[in-house]
Amino acid sequence: MNIYLRYFDRETLVKTADEAIDFLSSISEIGMNPVLENDVRDYLASDVFYPKRYKIRPRVYFIIIKTDAATMQDFKDKKAVHPAASAGGHERGASSAVAKLSEERYGWYEGVIDFKRVLMVPGTGKFQYRDTHFVARVKAASGLDCYNRIVEHLQERVDGRSQFPSAKGKNFRFRFLGQAK
Repeated sequence: MNIYLRYFDRETLVKTADEAIDFLSSISEIGMNPVLENDVRDYLASDVFYPKRYKIRPRVYFIIIKTDAATMQDFKDKKAVHPAASAGGHERGASSAVAKLSEERYGWYEGVIDFKRVLMVPGTGKFQYRDTHFVARVKAASGLDCYNRIVEHLQERVDGRSQFPSAKGKNFRFRFLGQAK
């Protein structure tokens, strides 16, 4: 496994944590210190394959990415993308959930949506957001169609400032109940 590091237009692909620390130490703006060095070493020794971003100052970061790419060109061409199976299958599960969302299957669906509803507080006359759990059974062509029908129904009945989650997020779930006749 190799390590890709980038700070603005300065980037490198190294093989060891020591080489990564040397690269970061060569950039004076980063201000390498023992705490940052230990954190970088801990990240590189861990099983986590998600990129890590370190804040230098407001809106200024450097990133570290673990990769199987042998050369910088392979990394740039994305030839050594880390397989989802070694990351615990979490990424594969997420992509299959998105695929299920758009899978065409006409019938009855039960959709569950958790959203932020705007309600007036009776005593003060002020408005506040309240977490609201809503469950509905709808006739739809897909999970995405189920989501769209539920949100359309709610938008007609709640305050326009209410906030609805993405259909791809964890605040919307659905299950297929059966074929419609």
